Amino acid sequence: MKLFWKYIFPGLFGLAAYTTIRVVTDTTTEQKFWQRAWQINAIEIVFVIALGFVFDRLLKYFIARFNKKGGEFTGQKVLKEFGLLALVFFILLNPVVYLIHVLIKSPENWSDFSIANVVILMYVLLSYAIIRGNIFIKAYVDQQVQIEKIKSDQLQTELKFLKSQYHPHFLFNALNAIYFQMDENVADAKKSVEKFSELLRYQLYDQQQMVPIHQELHYLQNFIELQKLRSSNKLQLQVLFDQSLDNQQVYPLLFLPLVENAFKYVGGDYHIKIEASNSNAQIKFAVENSVPATSIDPREGGIGLENLHRRLQLLYPGKYKLATRKTDSSFEALLTLQLDDPNSKL
Repeated sequence: MKLFWKYIFPGLFGLAAYTTIRVVTDTTTEQKFWQRAWQINAIEIVFVIALGFVFDRLLKYFIARFNKKGGEFTGQKVLKEFGLLALVFFILLNPVVYLIHVLIKSPENWSDFSIANVVILMYVLLSYAIIRGNIFIKAYVDQQVQIEKIKSDQLQTELKFLKSQYHPHFLFNALNAIYFQMDENVADAKKSVEKFSELLRYQLYDQQQMVPIHQELHYLQNFIELQKLRSSNKLQLQVLFDQSLDNQQVYPLLFLPLVENAFKYVGGDYHIKIEASNSNAQIKFAVENSVPATSIDPREGGIGLENLHRRLQLLYPGKYKLATRKTDSSFEALLTLQLDDPNSKL
């Protein structure tokens, strides 16, 4: 393909321009070029093919210079560039047209010069628009791709930062619970350490991409078991996970802040209910906990829910709903995630 554009296209460019000139000239003068001596046509064709190669090289040379200058691609800049091209081609074309007239022994007239200049400049403008336009479009597409890459990198960085903000609070609570458990039952404390290590492994290695929801629920189950160690004996805990939740893909650690808040702010009747279910290609995760009459609103305390909102905006744009409701005795949170595949197993 490169050989065509380099060695064949310039000649075709010259022939196309020559054909146009002949059509316009023969129509206005009622001449028929095939009735002329073949030597005359041959001289003209040789010159226009040669001009095609010269003009092709010049056009590419000037466009390369225009590209090096860079800057904003404006209408004024286009007119200035084409004006320069028109001047150069005008200076080169007219001596050649005069030479052709001398060689074919044809009298010079202004109509021949004007037709040749208009047709050639028209083809130059067309070529300029195609080449320069393709370069501009490619540069624009490359720029947009780069912008999207930067945005993606920024979002990934923000996601990693938001995820990391869960760890300190979780680590402190888990270690604190195991510490007090060791005073009561070392064997149970060892089991808790095993659960704790499993939780850390999940957080460290399995949060870079979507995971089957059964892994997420297993993680939450271990987290809940550790939280129970430091909870009051009065705690009434209900955990209901739908058995049909299996291989549906979700992003990890989205349910954790709701469970953390429940254990953090539970009071009053000391009741917590955690439920995960399927409904119409949606995953619903609901958490309800009783609170003291004068408790702090979990929506106003800490950064857990704020970070959760931001992560959901990044990971599930337009495909989630997070609703919270606080009464005098309880706090409820419901997170609904729309599955990507409406035919997913429910």
